Amino acid sequence: MAKVPRNFRLLEELEKGEKGQGSDACSLGLADGNDIMMSDWNGTILGPPHSVHENRIYSLKLKCGENYPDAPPSVQFISRINLPCVDQTNGFVRLPFACHTDWHHDSDV
Repeated sequence: MAKVPRNFRLLEELEKGEKGQGSDACSLGLADGNDIMMSDWNGTILGPPHSVHENRIYSLKLKCGENYPDAPPSVQFISRINLPCVDQTNGFVRLPFACHTDWHHDSDV
């Protein structure tokens, strides 16, 4: 199977995010519409029902580096969140994290 180039993958993911395809609990888009490298993204996660995060909205930043999609994006929570995988001083998701450990070229943001 041929690898899809980075920017084609990111364009596809941007289109899905703009059309609201994917999880109803997440939204995703470019931080700057003029970012031709499509590196910096903003995201929002709605806390899952029946959890301590219910009725909460979490904002985060994602950075898709030059090796994306072969390497996972970095993820930083802007909203404070108490999770063991999140560094409480800067909001970055600590590695290795389950979804990053199993990351492969066909994974997406």
